[in-house]
Amino acid sequence: MMPAIALDVPSSAAAYEFNLPDELIAVDPPEIRATGRDDVRLLVARRSTEDVSHRRFAELPDLLEPGDLLVINTSGTFPAALDGVADDGTTLQVHLSTHLPGDLWTVELRRDGEPFSQSPGRLALPGAAHVHIHAPYVRGRHRARLWLASLHLDTALEEYLFEYGRPITYGAAGRRWGIDRYQTIFATSYGSAEMPSAGRAFSPELVTRLVSRGVGVAPIVLHAGVSSPEFDEPPYEEQYSVPASTATAVNSVRAAGGRVIAVGTTVVRALQTVTDASGVVHPASGWTEEVVGPKDSVRSIDGLLTGWHEPRASHLMIVEAVGGQAVLARSYKGALENRYLWHEFGDLHLVLP
Repeated sequence: MMPAIALDVPSSAAAYEFNLPDELIAVDPPEIRATGRDDVRLLVARRSTEDVSHRRFAELPDLLEPGDLLVINTSGTFPAALDGVADDGTTLQVHLSTHLPGDLWTVELRRDGEPFSQSPGRLALPGAAHVHIHAPYVRGRHRARLWLASLHLDTALEEYLFEYGRPITYGAAGRRWGIDRYQTIFATSYGSAEMPSAGRAFSPELVTRLVSRGVGVAPIVLHAGVSSPEFDEPPYEEQYSVPASTATAVNSVRAAGGRVIAVGTTVVRALQTVTDASGVVHPASGWTEEVVGPKDSVRSIDGLLTGWHEPRASHLMIVEAVGGQAVLARSYKGALENRYLWHEFGDLHLVLP
């Protein structure tokens, strides 16, 4: 079914509606169900012609040109799901999302897989730790599904989570996989609640082929918060860093007529945050509240490699901002008709100029 894109509300995630069958949700990593991380399908869409074609991800070096630049996210994924017990004995799943200034956190609470909308106050966590739930997290005039909280541990965060936490998963996930299945080969610093999954299919061998072809690779960091499939939610604030070397690389490639391809919507968000009105990227770090949608001019990238997103997810606004409405509609129609797989272990979507 083609996404129903409502032209009168192009800045709202509610504009993107389609039916996603459960059997199209990938529950096993491709190195288990197939031959390796890069053994996934790739739908290629070109904005200039609005054509789509069906390829394999291993063909990516053939689809890019010498002088192109891939910008990747090097954030590693924490095992950010914890079991909490309230004073009245209620057991909840606590999903750590984003570490905010002032040592506050945004967290998601779930009970039996569904969002939990009442404040439990204090929750005991494994290992004599606890979390205090302070107040609902409010964006503008709207109450989000997240809570503001403070986390009280007796060990360092990374050590604690790798001992007691587990990867965040939702609904149709199959067997529970270890946290190593939720890392990309680019991960250098932990901080994401959920994997920046557009980079998952890259293997060292594929990167070698890309570099040998003359395709550059430059890093940013954006620690992704929770992105569970709740409708109509804008992205939350997230911590990012764009180093000077990457800003220089992006500016140089574009000035030379090359193409900058963002590997994931997290990269689009980080670069958009630090790009000025003339399209120049500046090094910076902090927390971004940037919301990218079809009304925005995506100023520093030319293409996007991304996964397949849930109906009405805000990520779809970014895909349309990069590719345009026709490309978005044709791509999702083609992916559904050809039974591409969704979620972090699924297939990929490459949008080129």
